[in-house]
Amino acid sequence: MAILIAIHVLAAVVWVGGMFFAYLVLRPAAGPLDPAARLPLWHRVLGRFFIWVWASMLVLLASGFGMIFGYLGGFAAAGIYVHIMAGTGIIMMLLFVYLYFRPWRQFAAAIAGGRLPEAAAQLNRTRKIVAVNLVLGLATIVVGTSGRFW
Repeated sequence: MAILIAIHVLAAVVWVGGMFFAYLVLRPAAGPLDPAARLPLWHRVLGRFFIWVWASMLVLLASGFGMIFGYLGGFAAAGIYVHIMAGTGIIMMLLFVYLYFRPWRQFAAAIAGGRLPEAAAQLNRTRKIVAVNLVLGLATIVVGTSGRFW
């Protein structure tokens, strides 16, 4: 169980921490850049980060369900905080899958085609989804770390 908790927490830190950094540090720092520099920067950053998000999602699913069914006795025996954590985690994953296959792909195509206004619009859609996922991620961390004490 200790190993599953450790890798679960590490995967959450990678994903949520990456969103925190991107949204609250990189975004304001890159904002003043000219779109011709800023948009390709975001393309490179997000392209690398999204690989880590996919890996984190796989680890979170495997470790989370491993703990639920291997140690907690399934959802019926798990505390409400486990249900909340699993639910918000699944919502986050669905939002990311949508982000990746719609706004991200459209953003990447616009960057490749040199259509900066279109790329900027897709990056703005991405920003909104990341904002929602960041709030959900932070809330999930609070629930996951404090829930057993409710």
